[in-house]
Amino acid sequence: MLRAFIAVDIEGELSEKLARLAESLKSTGADVKLVEKENFHITIRFLGNVPEESIDVIEKIMRDAVREVKPHKLKLRGVGAFPSPERPRVVWVGVEGDEELRKIFERIERELRRLGFKPETKGFTAHVTLARVRSGRGREALVKWINDMKDVELGELEVKSIRLKKSTLTPRGPIYETLREVELA
Repeated sequence: MLRAFIAVDIEGELSEKLARLAESLKSTGADVKLVEKENFHITIRFLGNVPEESIDVIEKIMRDAVREVKPHKLKLRGVGAFPSPERPRVVWVGVEGDEELRKIFERIERELRRLGFKPETKGFTAHVTLARVRSGRGREALVKWINDMKDVELGELEVKSIRLKKSTLTPRGPIYETLREVELA
């Protein structure tokens, strides 16, 4: 079994900008675990633990899901938090123009259910996780920082492919590895 998810990776200058933004979050003194620069991504669908033998089937589902989707641009804009900016557990950057990703998610979701995967209960909210909040320390300053950054613009991301990623959890944080990559139409 391997822990897996389907995502759009964020690389290059955009990941540098995200890393600088995440680094500025430290100035709040909040107790947060920042996402490493090489791990920035937009999750399309978290799969959980899957048998290694199912990788080919998942790749086929991914190929079918993007068959009619052309490469397109997304805008990374605004900071927010789950479950809310006032009670942050996960600090994220928003994604605008995610209609095509939503279509991909819906197609993948439909086929995964047919395979017996549990339905995605949270639905699809395109975002890039910047940090996870570990405790309430510095929460007031963190909430202010989130509100101050609610309109920050980071730039555009061109989506050309989606990737099946393996996630290995370690004490220092997750290590992601691309198992398969599927180009858009």
